[in-house]
Amino acid sequence: MKARVFITRRLPEKVMLELEDLYIVECNPYDRNIYPEELEAALQRCDVIITMLADKIDADMLKKSPNLKGICNYAVGYNNIDVQVATEVGVPVCNTPGVLTEATADLAWALILAASRRIVESDRYTRAGKFTGWSPLLMLGQDIYGKTLGIIGAGRIGEAVARRSTGFDMKVLYTSNHENEWLNDNLQAARKPLADLLRESDIISLHIPYNQNTHHLIDAGELKLLKPTAVLINTARGKVVNEPELIKALQEKRLAAAGFDVYYNEPEIDPELKALDNVVIVPHIGSATSETRIRMAELVRDNVAACLKGILPPAIVNPQVIKGKG
Repeated sequence: MKARVFITRRLPEKVMLELEDLYIVECNPYDRNIYPEELEAALQRCDVIITMLADKIDADMLKKSPNLKGICNYAVGYNNIDVQVATEVGVPVCNTPGVLTEATADLAWALILAASRRIVESDRYTRAGKFTGWSPLLMLGQDIYGKTLGIIGAGRIGEAVARRSTGFDMKVLYTSNHENEWLNDNLQAARKPLADLLRESDIISLHIPYNQNTHHLIDAGELKLLKPTAVLINTARGKVVNEPELIKALQEKRLAAAGFDVYYNEPEIDPELKALDNVVIVPHIGSATSETRIRMAELVRDNVAACLKGILPPAIVNPQVIKGKG
């Protein structure tokens, strides 16, 4: 008998067809995030579930799903899943690292450029018919070339963002739990404590996972360390920044601009943040290229197959679950 796979949001068609050929596939029929009660019911009737980052799977849901053989998140992050309890009940949790690195790094740079040079604000201004001719003081932004780029979290994505800075002849600083030898050797980057990085950087880009140690990593005290000309970019997770304090700093012009792909209470966005002209906001599109989303779906497909076979998936968060079965 074919295994049952539930998908909380429709995937790229190529992979949907492949999954439907192999399994009994049920998919959330609505173009919205699945409701918690729908998610709980789906967990109880499927063998493997393919989830999105917005789908919160807690301890209670996991304990009510004794036949579940795997959770395959269509995302790099997995803070939406109680991994500790999943491990306790023997459920593999998988994600999609690596395949979206370059697309997310591109998006971080799009935000750097747009926020630094006031691109979105200038677009609105021009469309509104306010442009009457060149002016020495019109839409003055910040230089990027020759400035200092601060990378918070020098993993795959942080490294990829730093790599792109070579075309702008930038000095690179980074903060990380470990030395990044590639950055040190190839970009002559310097690893710095967070406070020093914030004081010295002109552009700061966040690339860290969200957990109890990174909650409000950028808080009121950290924001006070920034240059008034600084630009802050977040393509990581909304809650690594104290959003109300950031909004206050932007309103008071204690930093020049910000660019955000992620939000504190996503998908809800604080109206005060949306009202700011010196912020570029986009709807969590870091991995939103056709090529990347297909590669993510293919990795999810491979994770599903491995979970159903009881073998080690190519991208698993809690490998001890599988190894323990051996």
